[in-house]
Amino acid sequence: MTEHHQDPDTTSASATDGHDQIHHYEIRVRGHLAPRWSAWFDGLDVTDAGDGTTVISGPLIDESALHGLLHKLRDIGVPLLALTQLPTDAHTNPERP
Repeated sequence: MTEHHQDPDTTSASATDGHDQIHHYEIRVRGHLAPRWSAWFDGLDVTDAGDGTTVISGPLIDESALHGLLHKLRDIGVPLLALTQLPTDAHTNPERP
């Protein structure tokens, strides 16, 4: 019989590496998507940046959700320009518009 010992100095990976927190992303794509696309992108904000691009932003539950969103963009032929994971405090900063 084998015994499994857990080192008391270690903690679960999810508690220490941030995998439990929801990350906020900003995805910039070429072209203009109307705000009504927000529903198709699971309620994320869809904003015309005014420079021929659209910004899709908001929280995603995990990396799998991010990949799903990127697949949706690929499937409808929207060119991806940039993907940025926002700093944790960026979406809670009251000074940020």
